[in-house]
Amino acid sequence: MAHAADTAADAPYRDRKRHAWLVSILVPASIGIAPVLSLVSGQYWVLWLPLAFFYGIAPIIDMVLGEDRSNPPESAVARLEADPYYRLVTYAVVPVVWLSFTFGVWFLARHQLPFHGVLATILSTGAIGGFCINLGHEMGHKPDPLRRWLAKLVLVPTGYGHFVVEHNLGHHRDVATAEDPASSRMGETIYSFVLREMPGALKRAWDIEAARLTRQGKSRVSLDNQVIQPMALTLIYWTLLTFWLGPQAPPLLLAISLWANFQLTSANYIEHYGLLRRRLADGRLERVEPRHSWNSNHVFSNWATFHLQRHSDHHAHPMRSYQSLRHFQDVPELPNGYFGMFLVSYLPPLWFRVMDPLLLKAVNRDPSRINFQPGRRDALVRRYGLVDSPAA
Repeated sequence: MAHAADTAADAPYRDRKRHAWLVSILVPASIGIAPVLSLVSGQYWVLWLPLAFFYGIAPIIDMVLGEDRSNPPESAVARLEADPYYRLVTYAVVPVVWLSFTFGVWFLARHQLPFHGVLATILSTGAIGGFCINLGHEMGHKPDPLRRWLAKLVLVPTGYGHFVVEHNLGHHRDVATAEDPASSRMGETIYSFVLREMPGALKRAWDIEAARLTRQGKSRVSLDNQVIQPMALTLIYWTLLTFWLGPQAPPLLLAISLWANFQLTSANYIEHYGLLRRRLADGRLERVEPRHSWNSNHVFSNWATFHLQRHSDHHAHPMRSYQSLRHFQDVPELPNGYFGMFLVSYLPPLWFRVMDPLLLKAVNRDPSRINFQPGRRDALVRRYGLVDSPAA
């Protein structure tokens, strides 16, 4: 069982990261600077600057700044959770990501760009969609209707509104099991994972909502369905953009959204890779604990993603807000922040070389605690000389 690292509280607690959370606004807002620079300078190579930052500079910043393992004392958590400042920061991101996403689509549709410029802008605008999903992740767990609706609203641009239902009621229930389409397996590449995760997530969200509405005696195909609600808003948004920008808008929106939603797949892939909850003697799954998620305390990428990378605490205590999430001792830890680990995951041989030894260390080389890719278990057990423990 992991234990949260304590923070001394001799004086009244002051959140040293209070203003650092503004980075979660500035990073998605800054993506629009590249198209503006391109318009001003006439240079198209500048369109690659956001991607160079995400996959090159951000991982280096994380390495230089290192990790922050400090935790707020439990005596301060209630005050942190009640402080409206932290909610207002998340509210501010909503118009930022909507405007940045719309600006990116407009720039692509109304300007003649070389192929590499089109590709760079699709990927960087898709990154904005990834920040939409991250914000939806933070807000979707909250009990008040406003933040739950904002969670759906920020998922509208990329057509991934079913995430709120799927993540909260599906992934959190099934996480770190072979049945969870959003938990990756040892020996599974990200490219095979995405073919399982994206359709599996949509199907699970639909099944969850269909079951809820059936219990309430309501039609599955209606605006009471929380999968259909954001889908309808996406259709309206995409239709309006098509009337405004012309017939080139739909294929651009589709390409951007696929990359944006692949950012969620990338996060899901690295967050639970190979970790498995075991079944107890009575057939029930063991409870979700911090050790069932990969954690990262790297400073910059946590500031930019509302502490998404303190994923161990998030899954063990999903109602805690980002400012209250804790570091735990003795949980699986990633060697870099998400930006760096995304890039590693896109190169499967490098990913396996880096992560398989870390996975084996995290589970004490116990194969009964590993979620294996079907068909790869025997080969991986032989490769790493694993032996089932008597307890398993």
